[in-house]
Amino acid sequence: MDYKDYYKALGVSKTATKEEIRKAFRSLARKYHPDVAENKILADHKFKEINEAYEVLSDPAKRARYDQMRPNFAQGNPARNTAGGVWQQAASGAQQGDVHFEGTGFSDFFEQFFGGNGGFFKRGGKTDEGGFSKGFFGKKGEDLERDIMVTVEEAYNGSTRKVTVTQTMGNGQEEVSHFKVRIPAGVRDGQRLKVQGKGEQGTGRGKPGNLYLNVKLASHPLYRVQGGNLYYDLELAPWEAVLGAKIILRTLGGSIAIKIPPGTTHGQMLRVKNKGLPDKNGNHDDLYLNIHVVTPTHPSAQEVRLWEQLRDTSTFNPRSI
Repeated sequence: MDYKDYYKALGVSKTATKEEIRKAFRSLARKYHPDVAENKILADHKFKEINEAYEVLSDPAKRARYDQMRPNFAQGNPARNTAGGVWQQAASGAQQGDVHFEGTGFSDFFEQFFGGNGGFFKRGGKTDEGGFSKGFFGKKGEDLERDIMVTVEEAYNGSTRKVTVTQTMGNGQEEVSHFKVRIPAGVRDGQRLKVQGKGEQGTGRGKPGNLYLNVKLASHPLYRVQGGNLYYDLELAPWEAVLGAKIILRTLGGSIAIKIPPGTTHGQMLRVKNKGLPDKNGNHDDLYLNIHVVTPTHPSAQEVRLWEQLRDTSTFNPRSI
């Protein structure tokens, strides 16, 4: 299991603030988002890498735990137990490390220490059905549980993911299983997908266990997701906010024309119906535009004169409202 330097992945210092981490993620996510990057293979890898880093460093509890772990990796002694029992917990799952996943979007390092199920596989070995002893027919394979990173685009459109599971058997041989996982449109963060018969192999005539994939929606450089609603920060020039405007906005479902009403204010929320994520029945939630009025920081000389003219002729006083 390779150590992951999440600070290096985001290009921030070990003392970076939450806002610095957020800005670094958004900048990198825009650069490597698969929809805009030219090198799709590299972009896919980098996008997952920075999402994993952001998943840990943006969460105060996970970041504190990660910071506690880092010195031991730097010293080449990851098995050392530290205060809080971080490594003791990891060591208790070492015997479960004989299963390796590819295609879930998360590294083994993340799953071991930060996965939604504590990083460990769900164990559910049972005797085969029918009331017979496990010694007669064998033992059902144990269920496995893993996190899967799903992009907002996949949640909107649905997709099929190729997953590879490599299991180390009792005799030391590896058994590799390739299969496809259907990610349905409308999947929600925290939802669990069941993949029948893709858990650990049973013994004797026992059936294989199942694989359960816990959905974690990848952070998006533009959208925030709450349930099925999407939130987007829309930047407007002052004159667009005052006079109104027609904005062409690229959404997950394609480009749409947005009418900005005159007198729109900073911080106002505009609702665009049925442009959010779909539900299991195909009905869409909404897209909310959070208005940010952006002031020019380097106006030209001519622009300054026009602003001065507006100042001298306008009767508007925001402090008298």
